[in-house]
Amino acid sequence: MKKIYTAVLVVAVMAMASMVATAQRFVHPGVSQTAADLAYMKQQVRKGEQPWKEAFDRLKAETDLKFEVKPFTHVFRGPYGRPNIGGVDLMKGAEMAYNCALMWYITDDKAYANKAIEILNAWSPVIWDFDYNDAKLLAALTGHVFINAAEILRYTNSGWQQKDIDQFSHMLMTVYYPLIRYYFPQANGNWDGAIIHTLMAIGIFTDNRPLFNNAVDHFLHGPINGGIFKYIYPSGQCQETTRDQGHVQLGLGEFSGAAQVAYTQGVDLFSIGNNRIALGYEYTAKFLMGEKPHSYGVISERAKAIRDDFEYVYRHYTSKGIDMPYTKMAADSIRPKASRSVLTAFRAPTGKAVAKQGAPRPGTIGYIAGARETPSAKAPANAILVTPEQSLQEALNSAAGTGRWVVAKAGLHTLPATLKVPSGVTLAGEGLATILFLDPKSADREVVTNADPDLHDITIRDLVIEGSNRPVPPSDPNSNRSYRNPSNRGGVFFISMKEGQMKNLDFINLTVQNCTVNGAFISGASNVTITNCNFDENGSSMIPGPRLQHNLLLTHCVGVKIRDSRLDTSPYGSGVALGHCRDVSVTSNEIARNAQYGILVSESQNITIEGNFIEANDLSGVMVEYLSRGSRNISIRNNQIQYNTGYGVESYAASNVKAEKNTYVGNGNSEAQQKISNERFIVME
Repeated sequence: MKKIYTAVLVVAVMAMASMVATAQRFVHPGVSQTAADLAYMKQQVRKGEQPWKEAFDRLKAETDLKFEVKPFTHVFRGPYGRPNIGGVDLMKGAEMAYNCALMWYITDDKAYANKAIEILNAWSPVIWDFDYNDAKLLAALTGHVFINAAEILRYTNSGWQQKDIDQFSHMLMTVYYPLIRYYFPQANGNWDGAIIHTLMAIGIFTDNRPLFNNAVDHFLHGPINGGIFKYIYPSGQCQETTRDQGHVQLGLGEFSGAAQVAYTQGVDLFSIGNNRIALGYEYTAKFLMGEKPHSYGVISERAKAIRDDFEYVYRHYTSKGIDMPYTKMAADSIRPKASRSVLTAFRAPTGKAVAKQGAPRPGTIGYIAGARETPSAKAPANAILVTPEQSLQEALNSAAGTGRWVVAKAGLHTLPATLKVPSGVTLAGEGLATILFLDPKSADREVVTNADPDLHDITIRDLVIEGSNRPVPPSDPNSNRSYRNPSNRGGVFFISMKEGQMKNLDFINLTVQNCTVNGAFISGASNVTITNCNFDENGSSMIPGPRLQHNLLLTHCVGVKIRDSRLDTSPYGSGVALGHCRDVSVTSNEIARNAQYGILVSESQNITIEGNFIEANDLSGVMVEYLSRGSRNISIRNNQIQYNTGYGVESYAASNVKAEKNTYVGNGNSEAQQKISNERFIVME
């Protein structure tokens, strides 16, 4: 009888959890600025130095000592501000309280302290709750603003009485905290960015270390749209880039605001993920400044007015020797109108020399993948050209067995039924502009299948397979996520009756997205290559249930190469799932933000996983699971495996598993697992 032993190899404890654990006592005042930072700000203003002096003058002009405080017991804010009962007054009150607190600190004029105290004391005993659609967002956007004011008042000689401080703390823990403590990652990412920001601030004000740690962990490992790696991709593109630039800037501002708070307490969230926040700002500012970086999905031209969210990020990174040319341009453009953001942007000088590091470098593994603006290869002269008005099926049937290309011209090809691909053809498109879309009225489930079980010698390339129930994505990308899709759609389904029955299948620069079942399911094939493809947002919770559909699923396949591709953001599945496969290489891919594993290997052998970027998956980065006989000969090497919520690599009862020369950073949920290794092997004898 076989015996199973546990062998846990501790390579590195999660670095960020260690940092947080070592900083047991909070710095006060300590939200956006430390006492030293505040003193430096005051010194620069009083010396008349720029840009502090002009920013102070604008702050003074904006700060109204006659401000009328209007607290509400029940604060309601619906979508687009309808209804809005007390929401505007709450936001204005928070902003004015913070302005007055800063003015008090800089000028020593008690009138400003008294007004800030009046605002906090008016709201604290009156507000009971928030309601309607934007309840959590409104609380999140106002909480950290109030708390910045409160920290300054509490730790200076402002005259704020202890009973009122206690009442404010009571309000935070009984009104704000219960509403936002569970986050809301199902919304666009700016929501959780703001919630994290405020929860960190509440933790500091109430000296609640577990609360603060929980917010740091969510920043690193939040699911769906909830964490920094779900919001900013390795290229710098953001989750809301295709929505509008106003929300992108809001999300960036809230995540960087949370990082600013953490940095005050000695926790560096700015440098993680190859300076991920810097990448997000540079990508967005580059677009706002008139250039057009590559975007998965159409980058939105809406709401391009530059928000007051760039100054602190620019100052932070340049103080570390990192060039931020586009962020500087954005900050320079808004600075003549800015006040508080400029005053609070500077840390007290350390006097230490700073080495130049250049500009932040976007990730390049598996980037750029999928269909491009133009096709990656020129069609031969004898290709059959098919317009959207013509039948792709008829063209494929006529080309069967000839080796000819069938080129779907640019446009939306609405398929009346599943497209059945015969052997001996190449199905090509003209890049991103060629979209294959199964008519929602069709009773079929798959967009593309094999015409015969012995399919062989086919290529699909340079086109988009759209699995959504609407061919044109809405302006809000979150509303188009596959788990919100009521249709039942799969992308490419090539299925045979026995191993190796299908042969020589090539997929090149193919995009498959928004399918509720598998993006691609290939079963019983040999010699399969998947090159520069983009499988994104596939695998929802449709019947037969969640965790069974993935971006890419291969079973009973032999001789597979998956390379230079993107396998991201399956809302209920894994990036790549291999079952009963042999001789598979998974190399140089981006495999990120999937709700299950980055790569799932079951009952397979001779698997090489090399040179991949595996990030922010909600379980382990790589899982080799045991079902009946287990897997063998698994090589996992030279991968960047980071910020996955489970282990970096996890393996159960597999034989001859080698994990070597991988780079691990930040894997493991520090709240759920006190101490987690980056590799865990359960071995069998």
